[in-house]
Amino acid sequence: MAKRLLLIIGSYLLAINAWAQVVLMPGDYADPSVLKDGDDYYMTHSPFHYQPGFLIWHSRDLLHWEPICRAGEDWNGSAWAPDLQKVDDTYYIYFPANETNWVITAKDIRGPWTKPIDLKIGGIDPGLVVTPDGKRYLFTNAGQVTPLTDDGLARAGQTETVYHGWEYPREWQTECMCLESPKLTYHNGYYYMTSAEGGTAGPATSHMAVTARSKSIYGPWENSPYNPIVHTYSADEQWWSKGHGTIVEGPDGQWWMIYHAYNKSAYSLGRYTLMEPIEWTQGGWYRPVKDMKLPTSGSLPHLSDDFSSDILGWQWTGWKENILSAATIQNGTLSLPGKGTSPKDGRLMLTTATDICYDVESDITIDKKGNHAGLLLFYDENAFAGLTFDNNTITIHLNATTHKTMPNTYGRHLKIRLENKGGSLNILISKDGDKWEVLSHNIDISEFHHNKYGGFIALRPALYSGGGGKVRFQYFNYNPQVK
Repeated sequence: MAKRLLLIIGSYLLAINAWAQVVLMPGDYADPSVLKDGDDYYMTHSPFHYQPGFLIWHSRDLLHWEPICRAGEDWNGSAWAPDLQKVDDTYYIYFPANETNWVITAKDIRGPWTKPIDLKIGGIDPGLVVTPDGKRYLFTNAGQVTPLTDDGLARAGQTETVYHGWEYPREWQTECMCLESPKLTYHNGYYYMTSAEGGTAGPATSHMAVTARSKSIYGPWENSPYNPIVHTYSADEQWWSKGHGTIVEGPDGQWWMIYHAYNKSAYSLGRYTLMEPIEWTQGGWYRPVKDMKLPTSGSLPHLSDDFSSDILGWQWTGWKENILSAATIQNGTLSLPGKGTSPKDGRLMLTTATDICYDVESDITIDKKGNHAGLLLFYDENAFAGLTFDNNTITIHLNATTHKTMPNTYGRHLKIRLENKGGSLNILISKDGDKWEVLSHNIDISEFHHNKYGGFIALRPALYSGGGGKVRFQYFNYNPQVK
């Protein structure tokens, strides 16, 4: 009992001195995997059902990030929690999807990337480690490890359980033990395994990042006396469910933990990528740094698109399909072939919102009878809101199961604006962009998030094309607003 009390007190003292974070990527940038490659840093995240591929970011300072490519364009199901690595002259992304783990490779980080190779290894959240003598091992959730062949493209032995996690206080409110996201670092003769526990959503205090070390891949693994390294201790904190951490050395020698968390003021935005400083102790452990002045957060490129390039912008993905195979851009116009009968089965082109409050607007033209289109805020088939129209009818979607209709007196061409007021949606339409009509206001979208609908994803602005023919979009404007 005394030992547990000391543990709780120690964790609390660490937590109150380590609550400051640097926001690297606001919005749905979950499960960050970071690679230091000389003076360059690369990072990627979970793409889930959104395609094409893993969006890879580049930085020289860990603060300012630029999207450079998408890696891997085809997989079945939802792809979660990748591990981006470089071994010798080859880049690797290991990732789980469709109840197995896969790997893609490239000689140049910008591609081309190979098609996914099935490793035939179960589990989720892979983490690669290469020993000093060149042997490769893939860790997965539940403390399991599988030896790989020398090229890292196939299993080379049986999967074994080598680690059982850190026992957090039973009084803590979590989803589950859920030992996940092993990220391996070899440092000063030890393998350090940074893992997540507690579940990735649910209660605000669910998630955490813990570490253990061993001189051997197969253990024994010793838990850190400074666990948890990051954790949300109260729902009063700004960042909920902090966890899924990766450690990396910065350009000036300062070490950091990069992880994800929900902004309690915008749960439907998904999990942001955050960063906190850590330091190495004389005993060879890493721990949060107290009272360090943190750098100013960087900023991401703007999401608006005037479709002036004939190449689809970095910000766009499809929902459960590779949008590159459908969308075409010519002379400043995006053409999107229709499919399905409603947003539940139609074609969607989505981008990742980065602000609690924002407006999105698009100029939309349908081309023939039977064609329908619109602008939405889309979580999944069971949670969306916005406006769609065809030649005869305008439909206002209050949610996926409730809508209102009105005659279309605007014709085949109109402009739609959605105003997200931080959980409350206004819908406006215009014929010329000067005079706007409010069709609906204060639609409640505050519960379009994982804790109600599952999926670990986020509410995203979406261009919609349904039915036959092609919908033409002249522009997409994204404007951050103040609540």
